[in-house]
Amino acid sequence: MSVQYKLEKFEGPLDLLLHLIDKSEIDIYDIPVKEITEQYMEYLKQMEKFELEITSEFLVMAATLLSIKSKMLLPKPPPIDLELDEDAEDPREELVRKLIEYRKYKTIADHLRNQELERSLIFSKEPDDLSHFISDTVENPVEGLHLADLIIAFSKIIKKVEKRQSVASIRRDEISVKDRILEMMGYFKKRESKVLFSTLFENESSREFIIVTFLGLLELMKMKKIISYQHSSFDDIVIEYIDKEEVHELNTNEIDY
Repeated sequence: MSVQYKLEKFEGPLDLLLHLIDKSEIDIYDIPVKEITEQYMEYLKQMEKFELEITSEFLVMAATLLSIKSKMLLPKPPPIDLELDEDAEDPREELVRKLIEYRKYKTIADHLRNQELERSLIFSKEPDDLSHFISDTVENPVEGLHLADLIIAFSKIIKKVEKRQSVASIRRDEISVKDRILEMMGYFKKRESKVLFSTLFENESSREFIIVTFLGLLELMKMKKIISYQHSSFDDIVIEYIDKEEVHELNTNEIDY
């Protein structure tokens, strides 16, 4: 019955040495060169036995181990100076440095290989076109017009009322925002849907009437029934009726006042 050997594949002589050191649980900073060299040479013999190709780098490492082994076996001369003897170079120092550096890069390579394996288990696809889910942009009813412009126009109307010094009997005429909205929508329809802001106020408009009209305009903007704009700075504001429904179809329940 023949005995079959299974030889592990190593990437190079340093990889083989690390395997032998880890397998024998040897301190890498205090390598028993004689023992490691014997194990290394045994591996090379097995490769020759199974007619495996031995690359030159494995043979170079074998020569290096044998050289270190011979240096370790040579008797040391008696120390002349204790300080010089302590600083004497260890024949294994260069090999240990290479092994430590190789182990560091091998650990990093193993980590990257594991990361690649984990990433290969994740499948992705091209992003879908979700543009059709985006809602249409809501038109700004006061685009190009700032709130300050409306406030300035409102202030001008109030000042005109305050300058009047007419004497008249006092009477209480009340008009709701809803009623004023209906009046203005009828007015818009007669004036081809576009009117100037100043034309919405009568010459004898009271403060209450101006305020109700102004609130009605803001409410119609909120309901997207009208838009307002200026052709240029300090021009009179244009109010444009954009709703296509008939006036009597206005849902007054939408009004907050």
